Order: sequence, then C-alpha cells, then structure tokens
Amino acid sequence: MNARELPSPDADTSIATLANGVRVVAIELPHLASASVSVFVRTGSRDENARDSGISHVIEHMAFKGTRSRSCQQVNLDAERLGAEVNAHTDKDHTAYHMRGLARHAAQFVRMLGDIVQHGTFPADELERERKVILHELAEDEEDALSIASRLFDKLAFGEHPLARPVIGARRNIERFARDDLLAYVQRQYTGANVVVGIAGKIDARRMLEAAHDAFGAMPRGSGHEVTRPEPAGGVATHRQSGCGQTHMVLGFPIATLRDDDGGAGIVAAALFGEGMSSPLMDELRERRGLVYYASCTAEVMDVSGQFVIEASTSPAQLDELVDTVMRLLAAHAEQVKAADLERARNQIAVRNLGAQERPFRRIEDAAQDLFVFGRVRSRAELAARIEAVSAAQVRAVFRRMLAAKPALAAAGALRPGARGRLAARLARRDR
Repeated sequence: MNARELPSPDADTSIATLANGVRVVAIELPHLASASVSVFVRTGSRDENARDSGISHVIEHMAFKGTRSRSCQQVNLDAERLGAEVNAHTDKDHTAYHMRGLARHAAQFVRMLGDIVQHGTFPADELERERKVILHELAEDEEDALSIASRLFDKLAFGEHPLARPVIGARRNIERFARDDLLAYVQRQYTGANVVVGIAGKIDARRMLEAAHDAFGAMPRGSGHEVTRPEPAGGVATHRQSGCGQTHMVLGFPIATLRDDDGGAGIVAAALFGEGMSSPLMDELRERRGLVYYASCTAEVMDVSGQFVIEASTSPAQLDELVDTVMRLLAAHAEQVKAADLERARNQIAVRNLGAQERPFRRIEDAAQDLFVFGRVRSRAELAARIEAVSAAQVRAVFRRMLAAKPALAAAGALRPGARGRLAARLARRDR
C-alpha cells in the first residue's frame, strides 16, 4: 500500500495521503460502539459556472441511484441490511456523503461510499424521477421568505461571483441537465486531490487506511480546485412575499477569510455580539425593545470569503427600528467591548467546540476542511489557544473594519411601501 503519513494533530487521530492525493483521516474513539464514515469532495456551487449552476446538488441526489455493479435498490438494501444511516449534502464549497452504523461494519461503509462516489451511472429514468423531487425542493425554497432573503443577501454580498448563486441551482438548469452532463462533471471534479475520506468511532486506524486505499486508490489524481476571491459588493435588496406576516432580514459585513487568519477574532466577535440570550443583540432586540422573538449572529468563514451575518424576523412596522438598533449596537462595539461579554463569548465557543469534538461527523468535517484549506489538521489545543488569545482590542478592530465596509442587507416577506429606500438610508448613516 502506497501512502504517506501526515503529522497527527491529536493522539487519537491518524492522517495519510494516498499516492493519488486522496487524504484519509481516522479518528479512534473507543468509547463509542458505532463508526461514522464520510467522504468529502471539494466541489460545490462555487465551482459551477452559470450553465452548471445546481449540478453538484443534482449529482449528490443521483449518486445513490445505482452504480456500475449495483442497482438503486441494491445500494439501499446493502446499507439498510447493516442498519446503517445514510445521508449526503451539498454546500457552497463541498459535497459530502455519509454512513453511520455498527463499528464492525466500518470498512464496508468505506467500500460502499467508494462505489457510490466513484461509480455512479446516473440512469436516465432515475434522473427524470429525481428531477421532479429536486424541483419540489426548489419550489419550497422559492416560497420561503427567509430563504428568499438569504438568496438576495448572497447576491448582494458576492456580486457576480459563483458564491452568489444558490446551492440548489437554477430551475432552467435542473430541468435541462442530462445524464452525460452529470458524468462529465464528476469526471472533471471528483478527483483524488479533492477528496478526503474520514472515519471516526471504535475503529482500528490501520485497517481503515487499508480499506480507503482499496476503495479509493484507483481514483484519478486530478488537481486541486482553486477559486478566486469575490470582490466585496454590498447594497440593499427587498422582496415582498404574499402571505407573510413578518419581515425576514439578513444583514452582513465582510470579515477575514480562513486564509487571512485573523486569529479567530471574527468568530469571537460574532459570538460576543449575538450568541445566547444574554448577548447584546438578543438583550437589546428582544428583552429591552420587543423587536424580535429570536435573532442570530454568525461568522460564516471559508477559505476565500468571510461574512459576519445577522438574521432576524420582525414586523414590517418595526423593521426600520430593528436596523437602526443593530447598527447602533455594532458602532458601540467598535468603541467598547465589555470584559464580561468577551469572557462569555470565549467560554461559549469553548463549550461549542467541545460539543463538536464529541460528535464523530463533526470531527471528520472539521478535519476535512482543515486539509482542504491548510493542508494539515489543527489540533484541539491549537484551536482552543487561538480563541483564548483573542483580545478586546482585536474584537473592536473587527467591528471597526466591518463598519468601514459596505454592508449587504436583504429583507423579504411583509414590507411597507418604500422599505428599500429607507433601509439604504439607514445603512448609509454614520452618525450613530
């Protein structure tokens, strides 16, 4: 077996690279009775051009519809006779396939996913049936005001970049994709340099490496996918949706990317500002003003983009006050960060990270992202130390840079006349 071992970030983790570039992560968790296996392919909606928009998601659906050696029915039966849970998802920067079941079946899960990921035949009759399923999924997405606001936000934030397009793709493409389109895209994108195989649970790391070599060792190497950075755009967009009683708002500002590496300051800033009921965002919006039932704040960070995103739902009559209040809060944090809020944010992130470490799928996913972006897996101690080292001055600097940039604000649902103009005027103000 031709494989090169990579430095291990933690005692329970083994990493190796096969000769064709496929990376294998094995995490031994002997306290579990189960095993989780995931295959991550570094291709998603951001890798698609306008004509291909949505194809990664269609391929994810179709991967389970039959392979060169197994029919759709056999693919399902092989997993279910072992009691395995099977799932998959497509995101902007990757597509992933998952199986979870009894630990003694881990090697079989690796082989089954290897077959699904590499040898899908995408039968034309199955494609016609699945096309209808995806169109139903699209229709639900197009009728949901919060989804509409999120799509509008992406267009504002990323402009003409592929990140601006929704993962599910364009209706005209979903209706048009043929079997040959799917096969050609897989041949181009599903290559060893863009694949991470992860196994976590009550496993033997050496046996898992051998299983991954057997299942993925013949995959063409290909080359790593590179994506350009989007140019910061911004602006305001609104969409009035009939049948809605509330307005759904998504407001965001550009922040550092994973590759920029701000030491975790953007992540801490988002947790400090809006995580938990005692956060400034929830305390002011809900407890003091009654503007929302719930609001969230997250740092959405990838290798080529970073966004500080605030989401909230309110009544149309309170939307202007909501935006004014959020902007005032952001400006206040550019001037002062309370020690108690910084302590809370650090500890919330620490607890959240501990929870992630206790979830096998999350361990695998985090390792895959690190390998795709950094070429290594960061240790738990390194990640914890980064967050603990973030200072109040660094957090204030995040807020100052955000406020100096052009924000993106999208609102959908119930809207009062002239909403777009009023929102644009509010974002343009700096005298807060």
